[in-house]
Amino acid sequence: MLKRKALFCAILAASSAQAQIEEIIVTATKQEASTQDIPVAVSALGAEALDQLGIKDFTDYLIQMPGVTTGGTGPGQNTIYIRGLASTTPNLTTSGVAGLAPNVALYLDEQPLSQPGRNLDVYAADLNRIEVLKGPQGTLFGASSQAGTVRLITNKPDSIGFAGKVSLGAAHTEGGERSENVEVMINAPISDSITLRAVVYRDSQGGYIDNVAGTISAEESPGLKAGVDFSGVTFNSADNSALVEEDFNDVSYTGERLSALWEINDDWNLLVSAAHQTIDSDGVFYQDPELGDYKIQRYEDDKLEDEFVNTNWTLAGRLGALDMIYTGAFTDRESTQRVDYTDYLFVGKYLPYYICTSGVAYPGSALASGSCEAPNMFVDGTIKTQIETHELRFSTDQDASVRGTFGGFYSQLELKEANNFIYPGSVIHGWASQTSFPGGYTSDSGPAPEGTIFRNDVRRTDDQVGVFGELTVDLTEQLSATFGARWYDIEVDLEGTANSSFCNKGSSIDENAYGANLTDLFDGDGEYTFINSCTPPPGGLQGVTFTKATAVAGNADFDALLDPAADDPEKNQALVLAALDAPPSAITDGVIGKFTLAWTPSEDQLYYATWSQGFRPGFLNRSVGKRRADASYTVPASIDSDDVTNYELGWKLDLLEGNLRFNGDIFYVDIESLQVGIFDTSISNLFFADNAADAKIKGIEGDFIWLPSSTDGLTVSGGFSVLDTEITKSFVTSFVKEGDELAFAPDLQLNLQARYEWSLSNGDTAHIMPHISYSDKVATDIVVPNRTMLDSWTLVGVTAGVSNDQWSAELYIDNLTDEHAELSGNATFNKDRITMVRPRTMGFRVSYDI
Repeated sequence: MLKRKALFCAILAASSAQAQIEEIIVTATKQEASTQDIPVAVSALGAEALDQLGIKDFTDYLIQMPGVTTGGTGPGQNTIYIRGLASTTPNLTTSGVAGLAPNVALYLDEQPLSQPGRNLDVYAADLNRIEVLKGPQGTLFGASSQAGTVRLITNKPDSIGFAGKVSLGAAHTEGGERSENVEVMINAPISDSITLRAVVYRDSQGGYIDNVAGTISAEESPGLKAGVDFSGVTFNSADNSALVEEDFNDVSYTGERLSALWEINDDWNLLVSAAHQTIDSDGVFYQDPELGDYKIQRYEDDKLEDEFVNTNWTLAGRLGALDMIYTGAFTDRESTQRVDYTDYLFVGKYLPYYICTSGVAYPGSALASGSCEAPNMFVDGTIKTQIETHELRFSTDQDASVRGTFGGFYSQLELKEANNFIYPGSVIHGWASQTSFPGGYTSDSGPAPEGTIFRNDVRRTDDQVGVFGELTVDLTEQLSATFGARWYDIEVDLEGTANSSFCNKGSSIDENAYGANLTDLFDGDGEYTFINSCTPPPGGLQGVTFTKATAVAGNADFDALLDPAADDPEKNQALVLAALDAPPSAITDGVIGKFTLAWTPSEDQLYYATWSQGFRPGFLNRSVGKRRADASYTVPASIDSDDVTNYELGWKLDLLEGNLRFNGDIFYVDIESLQVGIFDTSISNLFFADNAADAKIKGIEGDFIWLPSSTDGLTVSGGFSVLDTEITKSFVTSFVKEGDELAFAPDLQLNLQARYEWSLSNGDTAHIMPHISYSDKVATDIVVPNRTMLDSWTLVGVTAGVSNDQWSAELYIDNLTDEHAELSGNATFNKDRITMVRPRTMGFRVSYDI
């Protein structure tokens, strides 16, 4: 939708004589302008609308926006999708070093903060607005702006005078726990040239998912040999009775932000801001449909602590005839998580080798013997992310007939992920001791934690450089053309290990046996040391370093790969050959463009046509060379950017003497080599990615605001999105099917609100606002084995309250009909796990301006 003010209930004056649709100033073109004056599909949710709808966290500000969807597993673990351009559900194992780069960029003010599977979940405290730019925005906003850009714009220090605000709220969720929040803001000039603004907040959200009693054993593992009698085997069960708890998924947001504005002189100013936030959550935010609504069985504690510190600065001024802005930022984020991994039981083909005795894992006859330990497993993980960005841009006089914006951009992302997959009942017992693999990266050279069976200890770096510009030329008084381009160069590197303890028991050094030494794979030296077998095959292959010169037919060492005594000679050969072809990094470079023709026949009408391109970085696979037993698929060493071309016709209309606003657009999106994340244990126990398909998207979207002249104080607003998506060509037909729809791409989304305001006898203003949203059913993944379907949903809510110039008080009910709405989900481990909307919630919120 070009303009979501309709969806967010623009603030209106109380009487019809003074009523008018609020203009929201945005910086979608990196220049301040009204949403109605720019030929860009942009929606804007202003500060007052944020307050009216009680928008606070990630789910709040996306759930009611047609054309925008989200996939993920809970706070701090979400990805944004726009216009149905989605392929894969993110989860724990695709949220860090193994994750695809997002195709929707998330900005906090001037800083891009996108991260695979874990977009920064910034609490909406003291925000000025939220901007959503739809369609490729890569010329101005760079990589990951492939489907659009979401920008969170904070309130800046205001030198006019002292101001403050206190906001309080409390709510109760049907069948769940109580929630409470508090927010305090102070704005204070401390001199003629320096102003400070500070905000602190805490929001404790009660749980609504129940962890119910259950038991589970290895009898359900697909890794048990077919045709074997296991009746004589003792299967020990995991029992979660000690963890049974109602409403166990509580979460809290705690944070503070301090900004300082120094007005150096009439032409120059410097803004510096520092923010800190912590998310603490317990439990999970999804259900098992087989157990009923809002119920799950977890056998280990699930916990998350997600903390970030962000510092940013913006220097703005004039250099002769040019306006100049230099902006930079540094973000340090650490997510520490403990995740129940018991669901891996349902896909772990080799799990019996780790938790069962040899008579079960290697039955020598039709009758197995021995025992299997309880399959309660968990992951202890830490992801540390540092993002540094710098942008320098210039702009000419924006009132001139020829005007432009141009500049340069640099960013560096370093992501360190250490995940220990721990099986408490393992018969392998992990490493006796562990030190760094020679020449490799490690975050901890000490022994792996007790019970660690697999360990991913990887460092990922993404370096990006770009030069961009947009030039607008007024061809006539009513017709203008905009030309945009961006040159970019992005390099993604991996180093570290994705290792197994299976062949390291008793080792004094981590040999990466049956694992992947990523440093060796992607060091670019054209060599690969083969350590992929517990027992070295004939010819002493174990530990042999291969090059292209030695990996040729007739070489004795390489022929050993084909020896029947080798663990899997054909797979070993494929792995070595693929490893030798692995690039030192995934490099994505090139030029993308944009062209827009805008026609303004009157001040109340704007029509535009846009052609634009988008991209995102390529990636490296940890499972390079792994393949199916029938050799029908081999994991590539790297994947390329998927290319997006967008064709769009849009309009922005003010009608009925300014009482009706109707904005919309029609678009067609062509997608080539769509990036897809895949999980298939018959190939690898690690996620891998591929350029799996071509696709197309056709759609129409729009929104409106109507002030009925017959009813003083009434505002009716709404929006819609209609999508038609299709996989037009599949390059990996065993995973992706031609003719299927894209993921998180509902055919229809609708939104409608009506806000009525009237004056009370004491001069206060009362209001009531019912609102309703609808979303059609969607698939969660285009990879057939990994996806589930989400049902359509309708959410109804209502708010009512009283306010004046100094204070406001409001009662609200969200999810009035207690709809069990399915927002996201996945079936990666062959079990549906569905993220649900919060049940019916009734509450109040009050605010007081100091």
